[in-house]
Amino acid sequence: MTGHQRREQLLEVSRALFAEKGFDGTSVEEIAARAEVSKPVVYEHFGGKEGVYAVVVDREVAILLAALTDSLKEGGHPRVTVERTALALLDYIETHTDGFRILVRDSPVAQATGTFSSLIGDVATQVEEVLTPQFERQGFDPATAPMYAQMLVGMIALTGQWWLETRTPEKHEVAAHLVNLSWNGLQALDPDPRLTRAAVRTHARGSRRPDKH
Repeated sequence: MTGHQRREQLLEVSRALFAEKGFDGTSVEEIAARAEVSKPVVYEHFGGKEGVYAVVVDREVAILLAALTDSLKEGGHPRVTVERTALALLDYIETHTDGFRILVRDSPVAQATGTFSSLIGDVATQVEEVLTPQFERQGFDPATAPMYAQMLVGMIALTGQWWLETRTPEKHEVAAHLVNLSWNGLQALDPDPRLTRAAVRTHARGSRRPDKH
């Protein structure tokens, strides 16, 4: 193999191991053994396990972010934008399953920090740019657009994590249901949403209870 070919082989082997076992569960010894090389070869190309992992993650982030960004930049009706974005994530999960496992294994969407949550935050910022003018046209407070962007992107990302394991129903049906919930909900938005009085009273009673711990 040339140096470039060996590097790419090590990345493919490492990608599969990281997806299967996570960063902590993978060792340089395992990477070398599966690639049928000696440990020094791995160190020569990447300096250690951390170096391999960083390159694998950077590649996956670039692929997924490009797919999601392209779907958002095509323009058109906001509903179509939501549909394209949902399908872009599901497409990535389908064709880059190991990559998505790596991104969510050590940095799930529900986690406040980490590679995947940072990526989701970048996408939410772009969704916010799509929602803001729509909110202004509909008479809603544009200052709430960032919050709704986080809700939409978070819902799609969490559903993607669920679909990663189930793979049923097929992706077009999953995307349709995602849009059904998000779009039909957005279509009937209340410009001044309030909690019911019953919920507020119940919460207030619970807050007044002494902490037994």
